[in-house]
Amino acid sequence: MRILLKNATILDPSSSFHSTTQDILIENGEISKIFHDIKVNQDVKVIKHNNLHVSKGWFDPGVSFGEPGFEERETIENGLNVAASSGFTKILLNPNTNPIPDSNAAISHLVKMGENKTTTLFPIGSLTKNAGGKFLAPIYDMHSHGAIGFGDYKSSIKRPNLLKIALQYSQSFNGIIFSHPLNHEIAGPGMMHEGVISAKIGLRGIPTLAETVQISRDLQILSYTDGKLHIPFISSKESVELIKLAKKQGLKISCSVGLPNLIFDESNLESFENNLKIFPPIRSKEDQQALRAGLLDGTIDMISSMHEPIDIEHKKLEFEHSAPGTIGLESCFGLLSKIFPVDNVIDFLTRGTEFFGIHSDSIEERKKADLTWFDPDELFTIKADDLKSTSKNCAYLDFQLQGKVLGVLNNNHLTINQ
Repeated sequence: MRILLKNATILDPSSSFHSTTQDILIENGEISKIFHDIKVNQDVKVIKHNNLHVSKGWFDPGVSFGEPGFEERETIENGLNVAASSGFTKILLNPNTNPIPDSNAAISHLVKMGENKTTTLFPIGSLTKNAGGKFLAPIYDMHSHGAIGFGDYKSSIKRPNLLKIALQYSQSFNGIIFSHPLNHEIAGPGMMHEGVISAKIGLRGIPTLAETVQISRDLQILSYTDGKLHIPFISSKESVELIKLAKKQGLKISCSVGLPNLIFDESNLESFENNLKIFPPIRSKEDQQALRAGLLDGTIDMISSMHEPIDIEHKKLEFEHSAPGTIGLESCFGLLSKIFPVDNVIDFLTRGTEFFGIHSDSIEERKKADLTWFDPDELFTIKADDLKSTSKNCAYLDFQLQGKVLGVLNNNHLTINQ
């Protein structure tokens, strides 16, 4: 397959062509030539657009689909197609399936299901057997079969000694432990952030303390063990400060923030919008601003769309009984471009892979073509009928987005949006 991107502005600070407009010729999945005017014959697919920009392929460190077990929400095949059309060429798949991926056979199955696709799937294995929180799963075996890291999805590690052992043991193979930042005992039956709005509308609140207590404990154990820890979906100003201090101390720590926590604040829940029910919850305006600042200064390593399809039977219920989660892959770029300059957005969407040992080539000749191209200025409104995801539980419907994904190329597979 031969593809030519015409007059594309390259946004890749690691490339010698950064911020220049070039033609990019791709042959058999590799960038063969970058030049301001490349002449080709008719057997080349030429991609043109009036405001064409290209970057390294994007990365999401926390995506949920459904399969196996919840195929009515999203199959792996359709989920990876959604990710590709949204600009993402690499995703970490959360271990919230049925059965739980707590064995090498389950991990091998997920890896096989993700083969030969534009978007590369990296499965996260369950840290404990059946995500029960009691007994460590065979994490080395799962690592050997392709697991990128280990954590019990949306379940905090209640036993501190289990976390200690996991961090120590995983060092033998440079493994990464995920720890969900929510103390369930303190959070209790909370539905949203504990504050003025929760009191006003009468919903049980989840205090920031439920997050910071968990993170503080985990960081102390990390300091003792010297392992590698990833904290997904932090949501508070205090958490940003804790992680900033941990990084200054030289701990091997990374973290992500969910897209909803950058876009919304607690006041948006006054309408009891089910799609804004997520865990950790959407917090105050002050927290939102601190999370944005944490991204800009590098304290927060990466953004996750927090994509979580939920079927209508479990979502279209009263707020209290509605299953938490919103889809976000298809809205991610257009939303971020409304609040950050495009250079920052691309930085957020392409960084963080190194922590997980995922190599990402620069846009240079004789390098693998792992590319996303887009128009950063195109405006459009997202509608339910436009969503390619099987589930439609989207918190961003009818939002005006800025920046449209035009296509991606990875693994010598091409995805183009019409």
